[in-house]
Amino acid sequence: MTSTSDPRALRAELENLTTEAFRPDLAEIDRLPTLDIARLMNAEDATVPAAVAERLPQIAAAVDAVAERMASGGRLVYAGAGTAGRLGVLDASECPPTFGTAPGQVVGLIAGGPEAMVTSVEGAEDSARLARDDLDGLALTPADTVVGVSASGRTPYAVAAVRHARRLGALTVGLACNPGSPLAAAADHGIEIVVGPELLTGSTRLKAGTAQKLVLNMLSTITMIRLGKTYGNLMVDVRASNEKLRARSRRIVALATGAGDEEIERALTATGGEVKNAILTLLADVDGPTAARLLAESGGHLRAALASADG
Repeated sequence: MTSTSDPRALRAELENLTTEAFRPDLAEIDRLPTLDIARLMNAEDATVPAAVAERLPQIAAAVDAVAERMASGGRLVYAGAGTAGRLGVLDASECPPTFGTAPGQVVGLIAGGPEAMVTSVEGAEDSARLARDDLDGLALTPADTVVGVSASGRTPYAVAAVRHARRLGALTVGLACNPGSPLAAAADHGIEIVVGPELLTGSTRLKAGTAQKLVLNMLSTITMIRLGKTYGNLMVDVRASNEKLRARSRRIVALATGAGDEEIERALTATGGEVKNAILTLLADVDGPTAARLLAESGGHLRAALASADG
């Protein structure tokens, strides 16, 4: 990989990346009316889902591999720098309230640490050692998965994270937005979403960032579906940590069971507010402890627990 100590070589490398390409047709964009710029930007963004669609088989294969590891107690770890790192941290932080994941079950690592979420940490993305240290701090096991995220696909932090994780026996996924990237090549599962040159040359928080967000949404959401964190399209492991989520919990129980308000309140009280357990008590006509046992025996899968109760 090119060293940042050789600026001419790095410049040449960047010039060959699709995400860094200059578009002469947009050279006068700053002279256009605001509405025209908005239309151009919207049209560019509209191409991203199609680019993601081209890689759905690779995404699905990665999801199945991640879910298999997590079902055995493994963790999902995102590692990236800049925008890519922030997107990983965002996705990880949304898993506990949405899917009731345990603390540390989904982790977002960003080069430079928490400070890098709001400010640039000079040199952090270029440090392979920092990536190794961050992962060693998690004490990775072969049950874990590390997803390296980088628009260019060459960011040293992300590439080193994937290489180090693979040496330790963890499952690895490389998410990039350029073809033939070192990141994808280093991973067990390479996913390259080629969105083309950006509206602003090299500003990969735009289309590349949108593509990464879409893929990370898929990785975490579909993995959680596979782990039994949903019942149909209902988030039955939602953690009711505020008034909105408490109201959502009651609505989820209602949608799953058709029960009335009083029944729902009794079921939630009997199960300590656990949505999945409350649904099971209502649909299978069992008490709270029995619901907890059935769910534990089914690995947290509500449909399996219902089948067991019926059997």
